[in-house]
Amino acid sequence: MTTQITSARPATGPRKGSRRRPAAPSATTVGRPGFAWALPAAVFFALFAIVPLIMVAVLSFMTWDGLSSPQFVGMDNWSRLADDPVMLKSIWLTLLLTVLGVVIQTPLSIVLGVWAAGHQRNRAVLSVIYFIPLLLSATAVSVLWRALLDPNFGIPAEATWLFGDGNLFGEQATAIGVLAFVSTWQFTPFHTLIYQGAARAVPQVLYQAAEIDGAGRYRQFFHITLPQLRNAMITSMILMIVGGLTTFETVLILTQGGPGTDTTISAYYMYDKAFKGFDYGTGSAIALALVVASTIISLIVVRVSGYDKMRSSMEGVS
Repeated sequence: MTTQITSARPATGPRKGSRRRPAAPSATTVGRPGFAWALPAAVFFALFAIVPLIMVAVLSFMTWDGLSSPQFVGMDNWSRLADDPVMLKSIWLTLLLTVLGVVIQTPLSIVLGVWAAGHQRNRAVLSVIYFIPLLLSATAVSVLWRALLDPNFGIPAEATWLFGDGNLFGEQATAIGVLAFVSTWQFTPFHTLIYQGAARAVPQVLYQAAEIDGAGRYRQFFHITLPQLRNAMITSMILMIVGGLTTFETVLILTQGGPGTDTTISAYYMYDKAFKGFDYGTGSAIALALVVASTIISLIVVRVSGYDKMRSSMEGVS
């Protein structure tokens, strides 16, 4: 005689007296934060960026010495700038310093960023020392190098065999070289951080596959690392271009536009016209021209490079 044991099915309905748990919110029911979250930042940006920009645009069509009432002069400020040889020279110097910054800082930042992303011995300590200039303001850096390069009491006075008479600010070529060097010393660590983060985001499986195929470090760098740094490179170059077009403190403290007007870039010429010559209309016109030029160049770089489409270059990512 066999006995069959059957298990009863549990009741499907809720037990009497039990409470149903609320369903967990799904991803589709969670909405984006409302506009109220962005309102403080939007108000701050409008008050300290949009409104001053509109005022500068209006003032560029007026003449004003800072004391009397502004008077509308139409395109007179713009026409004078078009015929001003100092303004034309300042545009060329601005472009020269911007190009020098991009050409010098980009390869240095890439190499240092890729190196800092590795696991070398003492890498952290050396990176901290190298990133110290990033913690200093442009004014502090300019004052520091002005003292170090002083022709009477600085390094050139002690190393006349290398610097000659020691006056690096007395000729255009050496003065531009000093401006390019100081900018590189200060801002290269910032761009190095950008490339360091991008290099650490490169999938290691790419390097492992390259090692299996017999590719060395140099081939991995040029065929894997550099292509993966494309978006970071575009971001860094845009920041370099905008920063180069708006450089001011370095020129003000190191050279003051001299010798003569040999280092008078557009941003410093704007300061010279507005705050030294009390011609705020012409200074506003120069400022507005710099804003328009920076915006147009940035849009061209983004458009030509395809950065606006944000296409990933990693394998297996669509």
